[in-house]
Amino acid sequence: MIVAAFLRWVETAKAGDRARAANALARAYLRSAMAPPERSAARVAMTYLLDDPSPRVRLALAEGLADSPDAPRPLMVSLCEDQPEIASLPILRSPVLTDADLVDLAGRGNAITRALIAARPGLSRGVAAALAEIGDPEEVVILLENPTASIARLTLKRMAERHGSHEGVRALLLERDDLPAAVRQLLVDCVADALSGSAFVRATIGGRRIERITREAGRAATISILGSVTAEEMPILVEHLRGEGRLTPAFLMHALCVGRTDFFASALTALSGLEERRVRSILATARFHAVRALLETVGLSREISGLFVEAIFLWRSAVQSASVEMDNIAPLLLERRASLGTLSPAASELMEMVAKLAIAEERRRARDHALELALAA
Repeated sequence: MIVAAFLRWVETAKAGDRARAANALARAYLRSAMAPPERSAARVAMTYLLDDPSPRVRLALAEGLADSPDAPRPLMVSLCEDQPEIASLPILRSPVLTDADLVDLAGRGNAITRALIAARPGLSRGVAAALAEIGDPEEVVILLENPTASIARLTLKRMAERHGSHEGVRALLLERDDLPAAVRQLLVDCVADALSGSAFVRATIGGRRIERITREAGRAATISILGSVTAEEMPILVEHLRGEGRLTPAFLMHALCVGRTDFFASALTALSGLEERRVRSILATARFHAVRALLETVGLSREISGLFVEAIFLWRSAVQSASVEMDNIAPLLLERRASLGTLSPAASELMEMVAKLAIAEERRRARDHALELALAA
């Protein structure tokens, strides 16, 4: 009878009065010691208010229920599908919504709904994965800016695959300490593609030159990434680069010259099919012809394999000489240019790259020395 009277009353009451009644009804449902029949009747009345023509009434109902773990879940799901200013309250705050509810809302809702879900505190990995799979870049940006969201590494990869060309997504991904090395490399490729595809850059620099610059810059960025890759991530990154066709002789020589020896060993392991322990043993202790045979097994031609052996032996000497600090053997390899005799075109091209690395290393040392003098002064 009380519910019937309430429903008759709301038919003629003003919107402001209905809104106050809706909020009071919600608070009474949550806080009052109602008998089961009364509780059921109150729930029926609140369900009826979901169809009230005034947004003020539905907003008042949402405000009364949003924070409670005892709110009726079907009501909260319905409120989540209301207009944004009403839906934002349960989506952002309601503890009764399950991951399944949120995933379903993301799939059926619009961009605003997904943005609200992305901003929800304590978002789970499953919901984050769903948003990464169906969300637009703007929603993914909100998700990445949510400090309490739990995001799996595979989800980060999917974000990069779908939206790596978006500057905001790319920047937020690159700021993360938990970003896998393979994903970081994928984003480097996205930056290179963005630069090479820029009409302004191509008009300013020229097509051929921009392709060469982006190729060299991408290779340098990847080499830099290799310096922070963990042992667990290394095989994954190697396989990624192998699948992309990036394990070229020039790339391997660059990595070897600047001391990415762990990566070099992992790359040879992947390319040769030998056990990693066997590959590392050959690189560390084997004689010239055994090392050269390993290198040619992975596809390096006879005309350039000797250069790699020379570089490997230079690193052996650097490791054995504890008094020498070495992080780039390009200058030393360049000094041996005369003793290597006549080089093939492929070997000469590799040595040109080594020469560039040597110049870059010389400039770095000069800058470091100048900085030391400035600090001392």
